[in-house]
Amino acid sequence: MYLTWRAVLLSALGVPIAATAGSAGAALIWAGITAVLVLSDVLGAPSPRLLASRREPPASVRLSDTTQTVLLVQNMGTRRVRGIVRDAWQPSAGAGPNRHAIDLPPGEARRLTTTLTPTRRGDRDAGAVTLRVRGPLGLAGRQLSVDLPATLRVLPEFASRRHLPSRLARLRELDGRSAVQIRGAGSEFDSLREYVMGDDVRSIDWRATARRSEVVVRTWRPERDRQVLIVIDTARSAAGRIGDMPRLDAWIESTLLLAALASKAGDRVHVIAFDRGVRARISGVSGAALMPAIADRLAPVEPRLVEPDWTAAAGMVRETLSQRALVVLLTDVGAGAVESGMLRALAPAARDHQLLVASVEDPEVREIIQGRGGVTEAYAAAAATRADLERAAVADRLRRRGAEVVSAGPEALPPAVADAYLALKAAGRL
Repeated sequence: MYLTWRAVLLSALGVPIAATAGSAGAALIWAGITAVLVLSDVLGAPSPRLLASRREPPASVRLSDTTQTVLLVQNMGTRRVRGIVRDAWQPSAGAGPNRHAIDLPPGEARRLTTTLTPTRRGDRDAGAVTLRVRGPLGLAGRQLSVDLPATLRVLPEFASRRHLPSRLARLRELDGRSAVQIRGAGSEFDSLREYVMGDDVRSIDWRATARRSEVVVRTWRPERDRQVLIVIDTARSAAGRIGDMPRLDAWIESTLLLAALASKAGDRVHVIAFDRGVRARISGVSGAALMPAIADRLAPVEPRLVEPDWTAAAGMVRETLSQRALVVLLTDVGAGAVESGMLRALAPAARDHQLLVASVEDPEVREIIQGRGGVTEAYAAAAATRADLERAAVADRLRRRGAEVVSAGPEALPPAVADAYLALKAAGRL
């Protein structure tokens, strides 16, 4: 059962009555009257078990977007039901006003809508549905909580998609639509066109020239159908928060932008999230189904406080790729990378493939390095400087092994990774 504000008000009226009468007996009589009225109201309320309820949640929503979930409530009894229904969700689901007043005649149903604006990526679970049926007097009623399991999958925000149009414009220039088309490593034959002043004479196709009685040159474009493998570290370093987001979210943003760009370039994209084992794998998907598949499978992945198994990661690279490809590793390049054996384990991958390592910089570290206000700030600046030098040393060792290293803040990392991909493609290194 539950009590309404009317029951509280009725009980409060007994205070002045008892004070006027000047005896405790009057107060007891009023309390007894109130108890009888409340009990009769509870017994007179319809049973909440006669309300049938069913959830109709949306399948998914992108982080920071708003969606709606529907709760269907039907009166299966023979009496009119008045009350309140609470559609509970866990706090990170961002449920709006979720208490709905109902007035259901026998046999009728209502669709109750609750607005959801999630604040975290992943699977957000629904709580119990609480049914409160009010008695005839409105003093009290019956209450029942029903478990109706439901899950809303919150996809990554993909805020970096605003950078995609400019990168696609640069990709079109590399893809043979610009005025300059040259032959070189990483390029393939595109088409024939008439010779114009300034063209390289080595590009003249003499057989086509003989057939058409005019000078014809060959044009080239960056090679298509290359393989791009994106490896996301989901171990303990991914849990570190940079500003308002963990490193893992910045790496997922980079993955989405790079995958969209590489897919438009005609390359085959593979994505693996790992720590001690594979947490998510997207392979063999292309076209319009690629981006939804990546977003859906990476949405529930959360960092785990374990050390990454770099030997197993190198084995996954060998297993996935059969020819030279671009391997993009999203991880932290701090001093822990040397201690965990990352450099040693990934040496074969850097030799057999083009390796691109991307990590997130913490802007607060730069601020700490510049701080010299007192003794405490000086020690903090010294520690931050040492950590920065260690990161630079690891990045330098990776570059000596032939890898490209990209390091930027959480919001700047996705476009930086996309720019590195375009630079490698323009240079014919893919």
